[in-house]
Order: sequence, then C-alpha cells, then structure tokens
Amino acid sequence: MRTLVIGDIHGCSTALRTLLNTVRPGTNDVLVTLGDYVDRGPDSKGVIDLLIGLEKTTQLKPLTGNHEILFLEVMAGRIAPKGWLAAGGTETLISYSGDPTKLSWSAVPKAHVEFLSERCLRYHEDATHLFVHANANSVYALRDQSDDWLFWTRFCDAFPHVSGKTMICGHTAQKSGWPAVRPFAICIDTWVYGQGWLTCLEVETGTIYQANEKGEQRTLKLDEMEVIAETTQSIRLPASQGS
Repeated sequence: MRTLVIGDIHGCSTALRTLLNTVRPGTNDVLVTLGDYVDRGPDSKGVIDLLIGLEKTTQLKPLTGNHEILFLEVMAGRIAPKGWLAAGGTETLISYSGDPTKLSWSAVPKAHVEFLSERCLRYHEDATHLFVHANANSVYALRDQSDDWLFWTRFCDAFPHVSGKTMICGHTAQKSGWPAVRPFAICIDTWVYGQGWLTCLEVETGTIYQANEKGEQRTLKLDEMEVIAETTQSIRLPASQGS
C-alpha cells in the first residue's frame, strides 16, 4: 500500500491526468487530494469528473479547499459571486457552461455538488502524518481545528504540531515550482495553474512526481527537494503567495 498526496489542482486536468498515468494509484493505495480542485485553471469540470472516477479505483481521501467553499457558498446564494469570479471562478463557470457572462448553475451536475459538499473531508490523518488543505494550529488536534486554520491560514504560520506528526498541506502557492520543505511540514501547492507544476508526494519513499499543463514531467526525491529549497531561498526567488 502506498500513500500518495496530490497538491492543489485548480482546474488543471491535463496535469492531473498526466500524474495519474504515472503513479497509477490502485485499490490498495490511499490517495489524498489536498483540495482546491476548482477555479483559475481551464477545466474544473474535468478535474471533478476525474476525482469521482478515482473513488471507484483507489482509496480516495479528497479534502475540501477554500475554493470549494467559495464555489458552494456562491451556488447556495450565501455570498455574492463577484469575489469568487475574480478569484478564478470565471474559469470554473466557463468549464461548465462555456459562457462567462451567465451565472447559471444548471450546467453543474448534481453529482459534482454532492461530491464537493458531502464526500470531501475537512482533513485526513494517519499514524505519522497530518493532511490538511492550508495549515493546522500546532496545539490542537485536527478534530478541534477552526475553518480559518484548515482552509485559509498560510504556510508561513506553520509550526511543529503537538502530535509530533509531519503536516502535508497545500494552499500557499510555491511559485518556484518546488515544494516548501520544513523538518515538520511540507507544502506541495506548486502553482500548476500559473507557470508551475502539479505535485504528487509518495509518502513512504519520499518520491516527488510532478507534471504541468504541457504534459511535461519530472521526478525527484524529497531529500533532493530539501537541497533545492535551500538553494532557491538563497537566490531569493519570488515570494510564495497563497492560492
């Protein structure tokens, strides 16, 4: 059994499909997806279709991201659509209806709404790791975390968790294209919707698989990523920004 973790997908179905064809998650594998499936990229609909299909072929643990929260809140009429549309919602709307000028939910399949609202998880945890979308307050168990921590707090506010487990998260886009690695936490949102990559971490081996929307791929080990993280920091690449 493997534990595979995929970072923020943001509507990039080509990169996701390329990664899945490489790692080929099977029925005995646990596949954790860290949320932010929709918005910004060109094919949010296709991403959700792929995830729903994975429920039948692997042990999928799909987490909720802040962009799913915004999507569902707008659909339910609980918040105004303007902010969501500006934050990548326009691309999501186009992927469903093909028309960015019409805010209509009739093209969103009921199965997609049910997946996002009923089957996506707040977090996942195993014997050695914490899996969250954004971050976790270091002094509280995951079951006691606030929405602000789990879905909105940036990686720069991460500290060693009281459980002693390593946290794996997304949300804070690493515009270098490399995961951000700390001794106690790893952020694998590597800006696939921009000029970066979609990252999959195989936890047991520390293997990092990456693919982009061009269908390109690269593979490294986590200990090599730690060296890269130090190098990129020393040359002061553009600061990471939350997604």
